[in-house]
Amino acid sequence: MANMIGTGVFTSLGFQLTIVQNTWSILILWTIGGIMALMGALVYAELGTHFKKTGGDYIFLSETIHPVVGYLYAWVSLVVGFSAPIAIAAMAMNDYLEPLLGKSILPGLLFLLLIPLVHIFSIKRSAQFQDLMTGFKIIFILTLIVVGFLFSSQATTQAIDFSSSWQQEVLLPGFAVSLIYVFYAYTGWNSAAYITEEIDQPRKNLPKALIGATLGVMLLYLLVQLVILKHASVDQLSGQVNIADIAFGNLFGPTGAIWVSVCIGIQLIATISGYAWVGPRVTFAMAKDYSLWKPLAVVNPQGIPVRAIFINSGISLFLFVTGSFEQIMLYAGFVLQLMSTVTVFSSLKIKQELGFKTPLKPLLQLIYIGFSLALMLYLLMDRPLESLAGIGILLLGIGIYALDKKIGK
Repeated sequence: MANMIGTGVFTSLGFQLTIVQNTWSILILWTIGGIMALMGALVYAELGTHFKKTGGDYIFLSETIHPVVGYLYAWVSLVVGFSAPIAIAAMAMNDYLEPLLGKSILPGLLFLLLIPLVHIFSIKRSAQFQDLMTGFKIIFILTLIVVGFLFSSQATTQAIDFSSSWQQEVLLPGFAVSLIYVFYAYTGWNSAAYITEEIDQPRKNLPKALIGATLGVMLLYLLVQLVILKHASVDQLSGQVNIADIAFGNLFGPTGAIWVSVCIGIQLIATISGYAWVGPRVTFAMAKDYSLWKPLAVVNPQGIPVRAIFINSGISLFLFVTGSFEQIMLYAGFVLQLMSTVTVFSSLKIKQELGFKTPLKPLLQLIYIGFSLALMLYLLMDRPLESLAGIGILLLGIGIYALDKKIGK
């Protein structure tokens, strides 16, 4: 839940409203995203309980399709899969803390550097910190939802629109592009599958974590969108990143909006922390198998891959300093959607399940794959630059794999 609930739910709506304005369209977007994430969670529960190894997609793809596919996923995870969400969360943190601290990159930079240090001591300490920050995140969001529904704001017009215009909007190419923002917001539904060896009784608890968290987050996301649309106009929200700040500014006034904004910034600590914990495990799994990455396979006395944590944090820092919020979100979203689609396909190659079995297999896998391919095609046509950047990352990974094999020989 900590990895899913981050920047997306508090930023995506502004980009979506530049394309679709009907409330039904918005709710359909977030429902589709939730259903797709749930389908993926069911498949990953099967894969995770089958292989029972830390490393997530790297393990699944290497053992079901080919080592080069697993290598590509680990490469993507290192350069964008986990580092990009951390960088985006840090960028958003700067925006949300700006009313209190002024315009500066220091807040996001500080947490980007300090939070990974929490995860180098012990798994127990990592879990305690993650539980604390996730608890704050969920209580805060539930409070916003309850207050948002109970009270009226000073907004002159609402963005709520339950007319029939959604029937035309869902056919627009931009509707599919809007789904990329939604899928990005749900990114993290598979996180528990990356630390299988660190989960107690994974056969029972991994499916519970993946499926329960995805359903819970889907409900929270739908309610948050309704609350924001209730307290601001389309003109106020369209194209804006800090949409929650705008909506709750109308509800609470300038002073209240500042504290809502600050709390949103603070809850992003859990997002950065979740990715800083999980992401390096994929890099570590790859590093144990390939010569080029061997230095990152070193662990401390507590068994924690500290070097992988530091390299992941370094790449996040690079993206944070050099990247654009929307561009990073789109090219990371494209390439991550592609790799998750390949992973869902890989589950079809498992003939004898050793743990959890995906309901309605192979129907759910085929629906996920077909829908995902159509979405990526739309994005490639509508946003070719960002899509090609994602493909370029994959091609670079293939070149590095070839180099790695030569070094190994």
